[in-house]
Amino acid sequence: MKIVAALTDPAHAAGAERQGADMVELRLDLMDGDPVEIFRQYRKDCSLPVIATLRSAPEGGRFFGSAGAWIEKIRPLLSSADYIDIEERFALHAPEVRGAGRKVIASFHAGTMLPLAELFGKERDLRAFGDIPKIVITPQTDADLVELVTFTEAAKKPIITGVMGSQFRYARAVLPLFGSAFVYCHAGDPTAAGQYSVEEFVALRKLLDIPCRD
Repeated sequence: MKIVAALTDPAHAAGAERQGADMVELRLDLMDGDPVEIFRQYRKDCSLPVIATLRSAPEGGRFFGSAGAWIEKIRPLLSSADYIDIEERFALHAPEVRGAGRKVIASFHAGTMLPLAELFGKERDLRAFGDIPKIVITPQTDADLVELVTFTEAAKKPIITGVMGSQFRYARAVLPLFGSAFVYCHAGDPTAAGQYSVEEFVALRKLLDIPCRD
């Protein structure tokens, strides 16, 4: 399991590295300025692998553009980012991203719960264009959370799973115990409700003895 510091400000990257993050996600949809310059500054301040994410509004972000506008913003970063987060609506650009040697986190975020069969179907769809599927949903009940844990344990690896919102915040610590590869934390301003800080999760990883899988 890798601790990912999800950042809204690249100036927090060096602090995230000092606190023990394994990777950084730059939430470009939450940042002002030229993405190329943001990455240039990041590389000066931090040596951790980096995920470039331009999250769409329908999946909880602030990018309102088309698939064409998305790739125009991402293309200049293909020589700088280690991973590119790609939602299904932008999947037609995955071959270009992978052709540039970047790994693809194929992501799906929903404000609802999916039945177990649909979770496996979504994993299959995401794995068709990405290297690591990322499925983040919103459980409504304890039974929903049990199904998400069951899916995480049974799914082909690597897999990233997570929850939206604060109701089941503790699931962010539980899911890595069952095979979720990344956990997204904050080192400054949270990018999602319920996130732990990097420092908190470093302590949790030690207390829970969560494996540091590649």
